[in-house]
Amino acid sequence: MQRPASDIREEIARNGAVPFARFMELALYAPGCGYYERPREMGRRGDFFTSVSVGPVFGGLLAFQFAQWLESIAPPGHWQLVEAGAHDGQLALDILRWLRQHRPRIFAGLEYWVVEPSPVRRAWQEAKLEKQFANVRWTSGFGEPGLSRVRGVIFSNELLDAMPAHRLCWDAAGKQWLEWRVDWGGSGFVWQKGPLSKEAASCLPDLPAEVEAVLPGEFVIELSPAATQWWKRAAASLECGKLLTLDYGLDGEEWLRPERVTGTLRAYAGQQVSGNILASPGEQDLTAHVNFSVLRQAGEGAGLRTEGLARQSKFLTEIFRRSLGDTAGSEEWTATRVRQFQTLTHPEHLGDRFRALIQGR
Repeated sequence: MQRPASDIREEIARNGAVPFARFMELALYAPGCGYYERPREMGRRGDFFTSVSVGPVFGGLLAFQFAQWLESIAPPGHWQLVEAGAHDGQLALDILRWLRQHRPRIFAGLEYWVVEPSPVRRAWQEAKLEKQFANVRWTSGFGEPGLSRVRGVIFSNELLDAMPAHRLCWDAAGKQWLEWRVDWGGSGFVWQKGPLSKEAASCLPDLPAEVEAVLPGEFVIELSPAATQWWKRAAASLECGKLLTLDYGLDGEEWLRPERVTGTLRAYAGQQVSGNILASPGEQDLTAHVNFSVLRQAGEGAGLRTEGLARQSKFLTEIFRRSLGDTAGSEEWTATRVRQFQTLTHPEHLGDRFRALIQGR
């Protein structure tokens, strides 16, 4: 089986150094051999530890919140839950099980859509979900039959941070942004600085002159036009309901803080930060923080209203607080469930790493 490294080297041989966004796309999603195209164990023994791998409490809390949002949509029934980035389907499983047990009326009137462009990942999801739930549907993208006018909730969890991102650095002398590209150095991939690609230039931030005057040379930021376009398509598909993402991310001027001079791009293997982002493409996870300011503007441009941007700790704690007064959805808070909730919300675990952006129509 050909590995992403071979695909990248062939493209560089044809076209020269490629933007990092293209390197990231091939490393993570090259058909049949990209990092996310092969089975990965999540949790403490895997490469990455997610809110889903903590246990079913995360899906249960989301399901409680989704049920409340769906009940506010009139007329009732014929609701849709749309998950993008479902990986192996575990979060969908946790959400659907909770709804079937605690909100049977909503479950009976619900279509659960999984947006999945990868045939490989769709097969994983079907193996986990199809035999248990007759109301699960799949589509490769928004705008296709069934998903052009969504009445319900569109959501993603740790999806947008894994979308291809361009890596830019500030040229203080020339007062301009340059782009880090990836070239082949004979024995490995190497960074090469050059002019902005057309795609990166199209979404360049407009910084005030006073900020440019003090921005240090070689200051790095990441831009993800792919994440912005995804958010626009999702927003355009939402006829009535909520659009939610939970992810790593920054907002406003947080991008320009001195401690982020090297940017947010990271590579992970075995839950450890890798020292070489370009090493072993396809064998390590690549991620860059989401720009919530850009997403918020994209959604508002599509007619959505922003309802909140909160750390995961606050978002989930508020849901938990409301769930305590709900007799229909109450479950015993065993020691195991309490530990899961603490991991999801504690600042030193996952509580401050992720934020929730909510927009609605």
